[in-house]
Amino acid sequence: MIVYGVNPVLEALRAGRVRAIRVGTASSARTAEVRRLAAAAGTPVTRVPTEVLDRVTGRAVHQGVVADVTAPAPLNLDELISGATDPALLLVLDGIEDPQNLGAILRTAEAAGVDGVIRQTRRAAPLGRVAKSSAGALTHVRVASVVNIARAVTDLKTAGIWTVGLEADGDDIFAGFDLTLPTALVVGSEGRGLRRLVRERCDRVVSIPLLGRINSLNVAVAAGIALFEAVRQRRHALAPSAK
Repeated sequence: MIVYGVNPVLEALRAGRVRAIRVGTASSARTAEVRRLAAAAGTPVTRVPTEVLDRVTGRAVHQGVVADVTAPAPLNLDELISGATDPALLLVLDGIEDPQNLGAILRTAEAAGVDGVIRQTRRAAPLGRVAKSSAGALTHVRVASVVNIARAVTDLKTAGIWTVGLEADGDDIFAGFDLTLPTALVVGSEGRGLRRLVRERCDRVVSIPLLGRINSLNVAVAAGIALFEAVRQRRHALAPSAK
């Protein structure tokens, strides 16, 4: 798997996943930082024409640096659940196909300290295309890929984890649900939201109140709002005044 862009490559270096780095002919203070960390890790760095970097990244904005990295070890759902903290906080993605949205979701999930992300193998953005948009979070977030999201929701419930779907027409306001419980937040695709069977299998379906004229939020934004509401509730529950 390749990772490109200064920040994603730096994060991959810090995570110890980089096998080799290619840099363009131009240099900057940021690429110098990449070289410094690579030297400290004993990672080879090769200077190549910019055209080579354009070709391997499909002319993406690579900022003059591309790394060959070891992909995160694949996890199954049981491994993800068993490695979660108590109470678990998981994020389930029901058909997120846009790499930019997936990258933004992974970045927010990492910042919120989620125990892992569950995604579908089919009709979903490939992980290899999201390293740049996730700003390196892909190297830190535990991801389990499953064949059937609806079945995964059922398995999460069996494991004692509340499954909370997020939809514009949800039955309750999301902030009114107790997110200090072991929780898996379930978000749907950019166009159709949660699929019917996935929605039906969720314990609850909640919504984010919208006060303006727009009737929906970008899925990455909605996921971020819900995740940090869970963070807020959990921090409040642990505060001395809450005891």
